[in-house]
Amino acid sequence: MTIKEVAAIAGVSPAAVSRYLNGGPISPEKRSAVRKAIEETGYSPSLAARVMRTGKVNQIGVIVPKLYSPSVSEVLDGITGVVQEKGYMTILGDTGGDEMQEITYLRMLERSLVAGIVLMGTVMTPQKEDALAQLSLPLVVTGQHFEGLPCVYHDDFHAVYELTKRVIQRGRRKIGYIGVNERDLAAGLARWHGALAALEDHGIPEESIFKIIGEFDSKSGYQAMQQFLKDCPEMDGVVCATDTIAVGAAKALREAGRQIGVDVSLAGVGDSWDEQEIGLSLTTANLYYRNC
Repeated sequence: MTIKEVAAIAGVSPAAVSRYLNGGPISPEKRSAVRKAIEETGYSPSLAARVMRTGKVNQIGVIVPKLYSPSVSEVLDGITGVVQEKGYMTILGDTGGDEMQEITYLRMLERSLVAGIVLMGTVMTPQKEDALAQLSLPLVVTGQHFEGLPCVYHDDFHAVYELTKRVIQRGRRKIGYIGVNERDLAAGLARWHGALAALEDHGIPEESIFKIIGEFDSKSGYQAMQQFLKDCPEMDGVVCATDTIAVGAAKALREAGRQIGVDVSLAGVGDSWDEQEIGLSLTTANLYYRNC
């Protein structure tokens, strides 16, 4: 079975079949006819022929920092849905947070002749900047805003600004912030700047703010909250860079006999906690990962 024979059965041109197979523009009527012809005949395009013709395979490389993150899972699910709809496959690379592994994956995927790469939630380094500048493939970065690169990202600054403002409006004045590495321009730097701006706009200077930088996990939130309770037992508000951190902070507050929402206001980012599992309704910012 050839592409010409599929076209004849569908009553369209071979070019229309080619556009269908490669995710190009084609009318709904022709798309339906081609799909039906392919289903009836079991036609499968030759991968070798496609590579010889285009120099690429119908695969998109996706590089992620870790698989066990709710936000990574949401983004990956959305990418996979669109990729499959366009007739492509996804190749996944999990770096485990290793920055050099990102560069390794970039080079491996380029050698594998993928059609493009999605790089998720990364920290920029000089080595990575050089690797991206040398990349010959289409690239999209998600979760960060890097000048000169196509990026899809959230407004992390205002998300945390509004969260912090809500905490202040509850009458809280002794406020702590649990953040992450500020080399991460989104979750680290932009979210901290959002919290800081809200506090300063409401007359709370930076020098009176309790701040601890941890990791993207509940253990960091738990340990940071324990430190807060030791250094400032009168603390009445805590803003966390992520919901996962906030869950750990909530555990420490409960163990200390502090009632969340009454004694202490607690807020996080991501709308990713399981309310039934932790028995807590947490104030959070919902970051949308799909086109709504």
